[in-house]
Amino acid sequence: MTDFQSKLQNKKVLVTGGAGFIGSNLCETLIDLNAQVVCLDNFATGHKHNLDKIIENKNFQLIEGDIRDLETCHKACNGVDYVLHEAALGSVPRSLADPITSNEVNISGFLNMLVAARDAEVKRFVYAASSSTYGDSEKLPKVEDEIGKPLSPYAITKYVNELYADIFQDAYQLDTIGLRYFNVFGRKQDPNGAYAAVIPKFVMQFMEHESPVINGDGTYSRDFTYIDNVVQMNLRALTSENKEAVNEIYNTAVGDRTNLVELTQLLKKHLSKFDSKIAEVEVKHGPNRAGDIPHSLASVDKAKDLLGYDPSHKIDAGLKEAVEWYWENLK
Repeated sequence: MTDFQSKLQNKKVLVTGGAGFIGSNLCETLIDLNAQVVCLDNFATGHKHNLDKIIENKNFQLIEGDIRDLETCHKACNGVDYVLHEAALGSVPRSLADPITSNEVNISGFLNMLVAARDAEVKRFVYAASSSTYGDSEKLPKVEDEIGKPLSPYAITKYVNELYADIFQDAYQLDTIGLRYFNVFGRKQDPNGAYAAVIPKFVMQFMEHESPVINGDGTYSRDFTYIDNVVQMNLRALTSENKEAVNEIYNTAVGDRTNLVELTQLLKKHLSKFDSKIAEVEVKHGPNRAGDIPHSLASVDKAKDLLGYDPSHKIDAGLKEAVEWYWENLK
């Protein structure tokens, strides 16, 4: 972290969606590195309690606002050195239920942020892209320059983000880096709500001795990526001095995959240390979910080569830490 601190100390970094799961972890890390942090969030999916540790810090500023409002984006970017753009409406099912709002936030809001960052002469704009961009491509592992046809409105919005970022580099010389997140999990991820991610949802169900429901037969697999790996990638993207690394897209993952049956077994193993009855909870199966891809596995060679990425947590180590956090904070 010392190398990151030397590069980010006293730098002003805007984190959009900074009260969300990933955003709040980024905000805390940046404060620990002595950066000045501006958080922009409308609390549509983020929570103020995610900022409890840093809300009173002299180097932290919270702006409550929406990226769909250009004036708010300009205000947030004022005097900023770097932008970490995390604000978005995630979830494939949410985008299928309400494609218009997903489009407004994820595309119009993203464009507002690019314009505001350009106008503020921000040094670098690092943004959350998505593994959903790979769509119906069956090739494994996923390599950045080979994608398929998008399978959901959400996937379309995240691909359009990449296209806009590329144009802003070519037309306005705004340095951008896109990070295609693969199934991120860890502390502060919300287990509640209709569109909760599978890991926190299953953790909460196991803790309540309720049977989690796997969509399909459980053979679908994902490259589950612990939050510390994602934080590292954002810091590397933000501070890299390798000119070849800028204006690129990177898989942000581990380079390993776990199917849903294996996932529930690992969760039971770690949760049973706190409550032995969890080992006996039955896992049920339901129908496959619309828009889901069967398998996801990333190649992280490009991130290793150009950014020096070195993932610190594989699935088992990440789940152990995540389960401990949920047990301490939500039980």
